[in-house]
Amino acid sequence: MTAQLLDGAAVAEAIRTEVRLKAGEQAQRTGLAPKLAAVLVGDDPASKVYVRNKIAACLEAGIRSVEIRIAGSAGQQEILAAVRRLNEDPDVDGILVQLPLPKSIDRFAVLLSIDPRKDVDGLHVINAGRLAMRLEGLVPCTPAGIIELLDRTGLPIAGQRAVIIGRSEIVGRPLATLLMHRDATVTVCHSKTRDLVSISRQADLLIAAIGHPAFVRGEHIKTGAIVIDVGINRVTDLNLVRQVFGDDSPRVAGAKERGFALLGDVHYREALERASWLTPVPGGIGPLTIACLLRNTVRAARMRREPTAWA
Repeated sequence: MTAQLLDGAAVAEAIRTEVRLKAGEQAQRTGLAPKLAAVLVGDDPASKVYVRNKIAACLEAGIRSVEIRIAGSAGQQEILAAVRRLNEDPDVDGILVQLPLPKSIDRFAVLLSIDPRKDVDGLHVINAGRLAMRLEGLVPCTPAGIIELLDRTGLPIAGQRAVIIGRSEIVGRPLATLLMHRDATVTVCHSKTRDLVSISRQADLLIAAIGHPAFVRGEHIKTGAIVIDVGINRVTDLNLVRQVFGDDSPRVAGAKERGFALLGDVHYREALERASWLTPVPGGIGPLTIACLLRNTVRAARMRREPTAWA
């Protein structure tokens, strides 16, 4: 068996097209396009790239945006004050604080300081509670993107045995809730799970979200399973890149030129031989995460300007 690749980029583009239309309708109806504020603390190179990509995506979707830069030496109170100003700014519809934050900062205190109506990452406890209660709210972007990918590809969720490897508040836990809402039978695994292989091999739908390159091997995968690889890991070990993609892969040549390669949490070659469907890295879940962030920004603008939307 050779898995078919799930085209996250194509599904993301379809979502972005819908977002452009809705953002345009809101601008016409209210006189203002939705606006996103992205808060970047420090000089982490990857975070800079992520924020730049999100700002560019906003421009392409007809969403206004602003980047708030805060020095990495800033204290927690300075960051909280910046978030408070954005909460109080009637022109701002959505706020995201780019993670990770410096280790000296309590990230939960910062995330919980965001007005839940502007929390486009969907991480505030109010939004988590609304998700648990099946009420409309702002849903974490990566789990929402995974559901969209499955739905728009026509892959089943109801009745499927789903196994999620990773229990983060950003992906694993909210995704488990979304899948249960759709009548999947869900098991969440983590670093303390015993006999992970025997559990993961029962999955019709296997999601890897642990941040460990090529951790999920062929032995973890049931023949014919749908495999969703959420991980995106920058790897400089060329031997690992060769092992995952094969000596003659263009990915190896590219890694030699750049000095690194992007690997998922799933061993690509071994998964390709066992799964029926597989998300590539990059080009799988990453574009969907940004597309759902844009959709959340438009949704947040509607909820703020039309309060009955929360009912």
